[in-house]
Amino acid sequence: MNEDTNEANEAAVNDSRIPYVESPIIMATVRVITPFVFTFGLFIMFHGADSSGGGFQGGVIVGTVVLMLGIAFGIETTRDWVGPKLPVVFISIGVLAFLLTGVGSVILGGGFLEYSVYGIHHASKYGIEFVELAIGLVVSSIVTGLFFAIAAGMRNSGGETV
Repeated sequence: MNEDTNEANEAAVNDSRIPYVESPIIMATVRVITPFVFTFGLFIMFHGADSSGGGFQGGVIVGTVVLMLGIAFGIETTRDWVGPKLPVVFISIGVLAFLLTGVGSVILGGGFLEYSVYGIHHASKYGIEFVELAIGLVVSSIVTGLFFAIAAGMRNSGGETV
């Protein structure tokens, strides 16, 4: 009896690990495209200082990497891989980096996000890129978190939707 229960539990666990899309073409395509999409997202983040782009646009692109993985390999598998705390940690790091950069310049006698007070060569360029990366980290983590929240769906618990 116990062996049957264990086998049933293992089958249930294995069923949850089955790829969401069983198409080898989509899974192979996602494996190949994912690094390029991630790199393109970082490229867009870094170009926020000089041209169109920035942390929001690049963050959304980087966030779509997790969406592609979720669609190809299964949402639960991807959620297990990412973990529940990682998006929250990345959002916290991004917000903290942004605030420390802005408040740090105030502490040094400048205005909020006045990079020239840091005394670094090309401080504005590097400061803007750092802030764009922080914003991109926050946005990509929020996109990932929203994707998992929407994918979890709504549950009905006694007349209230949770």
